[in-house]
Amino acid sequence: MLVNKIIKKRTKKFKRHHSDRYKRLKQNWRKPKGIDSCVRRKFKGKTLMPNIGFGSNKQTRNLTPRGLYKIKVRNHRELEIIQLSNKKFEIEIDRRVGRLKKKKILENACSFDLKVTNPPGKK
Repeated sequence: MLVNKIIKKRTKKFKRHHSDRYKRLKQNWRKPKGIDSCVRRKFKGKTLMPNIGFGSNKQTRNLTPRGLYKIKVRNHRELEIIQLSNKKFEIEIDRRVGRLKKKKILENACSFDLKVTNPPGKK
């Protein structure tokens, strides 16, 4: 089904410079703007900055390893929308859905021949 092999150029998150040094700095990426910043000036061995070259291939972007797109489902009515395109999408049941509704969604997904990435456990 996959035309191209999925290649991730970078799987690690880009961390903010000095976020490991100071507790007050969160790890969320922020572009360094200082005039002497070694990260902004791209010194060898320093934190990498995100740029366009780290982007994924357009054909394989947002695909799961199975080669399908993932859609989050909150109720069984949302399944009916993607029932015809079961070869293109797989579903993930939202974490806020209760046990009984998860069971109902799973039964409907099986009848529509849809893949479920997080089926409910046995309880």
